[in-house]
Amino acid sequence: MMYEGDFRVGDVLSVACPFTVTRVEQGVTWDHVAVRWPWWEIDTDGQFGHWNGIVALGVGSGGHVSPDVETELFRTDPPPEQLKAGDVCRVGVPPTVVHVTAVDHHDAPLETVWLPHPTQTVTVLRRGLSYRDFPDGSHFDGSGYTIHPGDGIPFSFELLMRPYPSLQVGDEVADAVGRAWRFDGPWDWTAFDGESAGAGPEWPLGLLTRAGTPCSVEDAEAVATSTASGSHQETVRDWMSLTEASPTP
Repeated sequence: MMYEGDFRVGDVLSVACPFTVTRVEQGVTWDHVAVRWPWWEIDTDGQFGHWNGIVALGVGSGGHVSPDVETELFRTDPPPEQLKAGDVCRVGVPPTVVHVTAVDHHDAPLETVWLPHPTQTVTVLRRGLSYRDFPDGSHFDGSGYTIHPGDGIPFSFELLMRPYPSLQVGDEVADAVGRAWRFDGPWDWTAFDGESAGAGPEWPLGLLTRAGTPCSVEDAEAVATSTASGSHQETVRDWMSLTEASPTP
C-alpha cells in the first residue's frame, strides 16, 4: 500500500522517485557522477556555507565498489558510463526495496545549504545490504542512505512490511509462557526477568501497558489478534526474505 505516515525502524519499503531531466556538470569519476540537482533550491542565507546546486551520485565503474555506490538510490538515464560533462540526462530512483535502520525527527528543521530544510531523516539500506556490511569506522556506521521525506524530492513510498505493527515503542507485554517484555522495536526486546532474550517472546502476546499506563481494551485486542498465529522467529524470517539482510540491532 502507498505510505504517507510515520516511518519506523524495521519497515520494509519500496521507494521511488520520478526520473527528471537534468545535466551532467562534471566528468564521471571512478565512483561519482555530478549532476545539477533538479529539486532543491540554494539557501542563499545559509550559515554553513554555500551550495553550488550540484549533487554527486555514487556510481560503480572500473571494478571498484565503494560504500557510497552500494547505498546509492539514485540512478541516471542513460547510465554514467555513457555520460560526460555537459550531457543532458535524467535522474531518479527506480522502485527499490529498502529497510529502515533509523528515524530522526527534527523539532527545529535541520540547517542545510539547500531548501527546504528537512524536518525528518529516514535512513535506509537497499535490499541485500545489512548494517554489518559497513565497518563501524565508516561514515555510514552501519546505517545507510539518508532520505528527508518532504524536502522537495518527490519520493513515493510503498509499505511492504512492518514487523509488529500493533505495538508501539515502550509497550510492555506478557508472552504465552508468562515472561514480561518491553518492546523498543522489532529487534529490541528486553525481558524483565533479566534472562537472555533468546529466541524472543512466545506468541500470542498480551499487552499490559502503553505509554506507562494500563492499556485500553481496543489496544490489547489489536495486539492479541495480530500475534494469534505465527511467531517472533517467523516474523524475522519473513523480514529477512524480503530484505535479504540481517536485522539491525
